[in-house]
Amino acid sequence: MNDPNERSPLRVALYEPRIPPNTGNIARTCAAFRIPLALIEPLGFSLDDRYLRRAGLDYWPHVDLSVHSDLDTFRKCLPLNHRLIGCSRFGGIPLRSMRFQTGDVLLFGREDTGLPSKVRQQCDQITTIPMPGAASEQGQGGVRSLNLSVACAIVSFEAGRQLGLW
Repeated sequence: MNDPNERSPLRVALYEPRIPPNTGNIARTCAAFRIPLALIEPLGFSLDDRYLRRAGLDYWPHVDLSVHSDLDTFRKCLPLNHRLIGCSRFGGIPLRSMRFQTGDVLLFGREDTGLPSKVRQQCDQITTIPMPGAASEQGQGGVRSLNLSVACAIVSFEAGRQLGLW
């Protein structure tokens, strides 16, 4: 693991994740893209969870992982020049229009509730993945949301592409 204060061109943070396989899949994506991963407690599982380990396969040694007791503690360890980019299924700049910057932190919310309004208010920007097959406001007639690990991979890839990381 690297020093959390070390400047990284891009970071991923999960706010109170609940589902071990999602977190394991995101850890694998972060290892593949060489993006540090922060988990913000409380977690809905133990880091020793077998499903978490299975989803991350044997890539855990390649994950730059940090765990933080709450959002404030996490933010205190970030470099001064960073932006907190909330990733949400609603109310954000469409991903295709978002302009990422070096030092951005991609913040994803809980699988069941997303980012609470108190957390959204702390974000510098919110971005949204456009979904032509999205459900209505009432949750009818389409897909309500993408799986968290899929959404994280899409946003991480686009941010890294824009920053010239690959």
